[in-house]
Amino acid sequence: MNQLIAKLATSKLVRFGAVGGAGFFVNEAALVIAKTVLHLGDHPAWLFGFAVAVTFTWWGNRTFTFHEHKSSGHSGMLAEWARFVATNSFGAIANYGVYAVLVEFAPWPLKVPYLALFFGVLVGMVFNFTLSKKLVFRPRTP
Repeated sequence: MNQLIAKLATSKLVRFGAVGGAGFFVNEAALVIAKTVLHLGDHPAWLFGFAVAVTFTWWGNRTFTFHEHKSSGHSGMLAEWARFVATNSFGAIANYGVYAVLVEFAPWPLKVPYLALFFGVLVGMVFNFTLSKKLVFRPRTP
Protein backbone atom coordinates (compact mmCIF):
# COMPACT_ATOMS: atom_id res chain seq x y z
CA MET A 1 0.00 0.00 0.00
CA ASN A 2 2.83 2.42 0.82
CA GLN A 3 4.41 1.70 -2.57
CA LEU A 4 1.15 2.52 -4.31
CA ILE A 5 0.84 5.81 -2.41
CA ALA A 6 4.47 6.68 -3.20
CA LYS A 7 3.91 5.88 -6.88
CA LEU A 8 0.76 8.01 -7.02
CA ALA A 9 2.57 10.90 -5.30
CA THR A 10 5.21 10.93 -8.04
CA SER A 11 2.74 10.53 -10.90
CA LYS A 12 2.65 13.59 -13.15
CA LEU A 13 -0.96 12.83 -14.05
CA VAL A 14 -1.98 12.76 -10.36
CA ARG A 15 -0.08 15.99 -9.67
CA PHE A 16 -1.60 17.59 -12.78
CA GLY A 17 -5.03 16.50 -11.54
CA ALA A 18 -4.35 17.98 -8.10
CA VAL A 19 -3.32 21.31 -9.60
CA GLY A 20 -6.33 21.14 -11.92
CA GLY A 21 -8.61 20.39 -8.97
CA ALA A 22 -7.34 23.45 -7.15
CA GLY A 23 -7.64 25.37 -10.42
CA PHE A 24 -11.27 24.31 -10.65
CA PHE A 25 -12.02 25.99 -7.32
CA VAL A 26 -10.10 29.09 -8.43
CA ASN A 27 -12.12 29.06 -11.67
CA GLU A 28 -15.41 28.70 -9.78
CA ALA A 29 -14.46 31.55 -7.42
CA ALA A 30 -13.51 33.77 -10.35
CA LEU A 31 -16.81 32.90 -12.06
CA VAL A 32 -18.73 33.87 -8.93
CA ILE A 33 -16.81 37.17 -8.71
CA ALA A 34 -17.37 37.85 -12.41
CA LYS A 35 -21.12 37.24 -12.14
CA THR A 36 -21.91 38.76 -8.73
CA VAL A 37 -19.32 41.52 -8.28
CA LEU A 38 -18.50 42.50 -11.87
CA HIS A 39 -22.05 41.71 -13.12
CA LEU A 40 -20.79 40.00 -16.27
CA GLY A 41 -23.05 37.75 -18.32
CA ASP A 42 -22.54 33.98 -18.44
CA HIS A 43 -20.15 33.99 -21.39
CA PRO A 44 -17.88 36.94 -20.45
CA ALA A 45 -17.82 35.54 -16.90
CA TRP A 46 -16.52 32.24 -18.28
CA LEU A 47 -13.70 34.08 -20.08
CA PHE A 48 -12.76 35.99 -16.93
CA GLY A 49 -12.70 32.74 -14.93
CA PHE A 50 -10.55 31.06 -17.59
CA ALA A 51 -7.97 33.87 -17.52
CA VAL A 52 -7.61 33.64 -13.75
CA ALA A 53 -7.59 29.83 -13.66
CA VAL A 54 -5.14 29.32 -16.53
CA THR A 55 -2.62 31.60 -14.84
CA PHE A 56 -3.08 29.81 -11.53
CA THR A 57 -2.69 26.35 -13.09
CA TRP A 58 0.37 27.43 -15.10
CA TRP A 59 2.02 28.47 -11.86
CA GLY A 60 0.94 25.27 -10.08
CA ASN A 61 2.10 22.98 -12.85
CA ARG A 62 5.47 24.69 -13.27
CA THR A 63 6.01 24.54 -9.51
CA PHE A 64 4.51 21.15 -8.63
CA THR A 65 3.96 18.93 -11.67
CA PHE A 66 6.69 19.74 -14.19
CA HIS A 67 9.17 21.55 -11.91
CA GLU A 68 12.17 19.85 -13.50
CA HIS A 69 11.31 21.36 -16.90
CA LYS A 70 10.22 24.86 -15.89
CA SER A 71 11.73 27.90 -17.58
CA SER A 72 13.85 30.41 -15.72
CA GLY A 73 14.22 34.15 -15.98
CA HIS A 74 11.48 36.65 -16.72
CA SER A 75 11.47 36.19 -20.49
CA GLY A 76 11.59 32.39 -20.17
CA MET A 77 8.70 32.40 -17.72
CA LEU A 78 6.67 34.75 -19.91
CA ALA A 79 7.28 32.54 -22.97
CA GLU A 80 6.35 29.45 -20.94
CA TRP A 81 3.16 31.13 -19.69
CA ALA A 82 2.26 32.12 -23.27
CA ARG A 83 2.82 28.51 -24.47
CA PHE A 84 0.71 27.24 -21.58
CA VAL A 85 -2.13 29.64 -22.36
CA ALA A 86 -1.94 28.85 -26.09
CA THR A 87 -1.90 25.08 -25.67
CA ASN A 88 -4.50 25.12 -22.91
CA SER A 89 -6.73 27.17 -25.17
CA PHE A 90 -7.49 23.94 -27.05
CA GLY A 91 -8.74 22.44 -23.80
CA ALA A 92 -10.54 25.72 -23.11
CA ILE A 93 -12.38 25.46 -26.44
CA ALA A 94 -13.63 22.00 -25.46
CA ASN A 95 -14.38 23.27 -21.93
CA TYR A 96 -16.29 26.28 -23.25
CA GLY A 97 -18.16 24.17 -25.80
CA VAL A 98 -19.52 21.90 -23.08
CA TYR A 99 -20.24 24.87 -20.79
CA ALA A 100 -22.05 26.86 -23.50
CA VAL A 101 -24.16 23.93 -24.68
CA LEU A 102 -25.21 23.10 -21.12
CA VAL A 103 -25.93 26.72 -20.12
CA GLU A 104 -27.95 27.39 -23.28
CA PHE A 105 -29.73 24.08 -23.95
CA ALA A 106 -29.57 21.67 -21.02
CA PRO A 107 -32.38 21.24 -18.54
CA TRP A 108 -31.99 22.43 -14.98
CA PRO A 109 -29.73 21.70 -13.00
CA LEU A 110 -27.20 21.07 -15.80
CA LYS A 111 -27.74 24.59 -17.14
CA VAL A 112 -26.59 26.20 -13.88
CA PRO A 113 -23.27 27.88 -14.85
CA TYR A 114 -21.35 26.51 -11.86
CA LEU A 115 -22.34 22.91 -12.64
CA ALA A 116 -21.86 23.39 -16.38
CA LEU A 117 -18.34 24.63 -15.66
CA PHE A 118 -17.56 21.42 -13.76
CA PHE A 119 -18.37 19.27 -16.79
CA GLY A 120 -16.50 21.60 -19.12
CA VAL A 121 -13.39 21.45 -16.94
CA LEU A 122 -13.37 17.64 -17.00
CA VAL A 123 -13.43 17.57 -20.80
CA GLY A 124 -10.77 20.28 -21.08
CA MET A 125 -8.40 18.52 -18.70
CA VAL A 126 -7.86 15.65 -21.16
CA PHE A 127 -6.53 18.10 -23.74
CA ASN A 128 -4.54 20.17 -21.29
CA PHE A 129 -2.47 17.41 -19.70
CA THR A 130 -1.33 15.98 -23.02
CA LEU A 131 -0.49 19.33 -24.59
CA SER A 132 1.21 20.68 -21.46
CA LYS A 133 3.42 17.62 -21.20
CA LYS A 134 4.33 17.57 -24.90
CA LEU A 135 4.56 21.27 -25.76
CA VAL A 136 4.99 23.43 -22.66
CA PHE A 137 7.00 21.55 -20.05
CA ARG A 138 9.07 19.38 -22.32
CA PRO A 139 12.62 18.35 -21.49
CA ARG A 140 15.18 20.86 -22.70
CA THR A 141 17.69 19.78 -25.31
CA PRO A 142 21.33 20.47 -24.40
